[in-house]
Amino acid sequence: MNLFSYLKLQSPTKKNSKLSTMKNLLTALFILLATTLFAQQDALFSQYMFNKLAVNPGYAGSREILSTDLLYRYQWVNIEGAPKTISASIHSPLVNPHLAMGFNVENDQIGPLSNTSAMATFAYRIIFPKGKLSFGLQAGAKSSDLVHGLNAYDKTDPFLTNQVTKKIVPDANFGVYYYTTNFFAGLSSRQLLQNQTMMVKDDAGNTQFTKLLTHFYAMTGAAFPLGENVVFRPSMLAKFVKNAPPQLDLNASFLFANTIWVGASYRTEKAISLMTEVNIAQNFRVGYSYDMWMNELKVNNKGSHEIRLSFDINVAKRILTPRYF
Repeated sequence: MNLFSYLKLQSPTKKNSKLSTMKNLLTALFILLATTLFAQQDALFSQYMFNKLAVNPGYAGSREILSTDLLYRYQWVNIEGAPKTISASIHSPLVNPHLAMGFNVENDQIGPLSNTSAMATFAYRIIFPKGKLSFGLQAGAKSSDLVHGLNAYDKTDPFLTNQVTKKIVPDANFGVYYYTTNFFAGLSSRQLLQNQTMMVKDDAGNTQFTKLLTHFYAMTGAAFPLGENVVFRPSMLAKFVKNAPPQLDLNASFLFANTIWVGASYRTEKAISLMTEVNIAQNFRVGYSYDMWMNELKVNNKGSHEIRLSFDINVAKRILTPRYF
């Protein structure tokens, strides 16, 4: 049973049902988030192939232009407390062609829990005749907080107001990313420091805590021209984290007339994503994806929506080849 289902079942329906107090709800939350049980903590993105800086810091500067991205995801629509994620990033190569920098901020809210991160990226790139190998390091800070979403009958409950310890902790990510005009591959790891972001004490003085777990990612993809106006682009993203089954996302998409991408993905959580991206102008793109879940969640939600805006600025006035990634 997931967190949202549990909280919904445990929520009191009458005022006299105080045996399901905030103490029980908050204890359930931290049991599910405790080190031994908590699984995947990173936000989920269906449009990962257009938003790689959120997964692999080696991606910084790979578009060979100043590039910005803004993405909003609303997952499991119609389920109370479902995840909502906002991610914003900017990255660019520097005057030295071997160097690139970037910055990424993200907020991921799941029920009453809000996770926020701000990460700066530095990448060093080895230039080969047909491609570049980039080594990226991200460093910054993360924090977790309890916000809204709990049906508290007693707003002064000391367990809710006094026993939760929140803090800002440092974190680091690392990635290796190789790319050419028509191919990319990358390996990355996130949350390397595995810090504790929140602690709670019960009446007996026992402490439970949330701990960031290291996530590992592998990605690859290629672009195959099928004619003058059609490009086929398959890609793959695999994710590994302790205490959770491996996750694989397989995507196939087509670019028509260098203007519109249309594609679909299958995720091993038994989810299918339909997506599109439109090149409104040479430097401005809008993307959208819709996820359909084929597991036990399908009867309780109306899918997941994800919208993305991307804008490029050619500061250095470089002559650019078409970018498929």
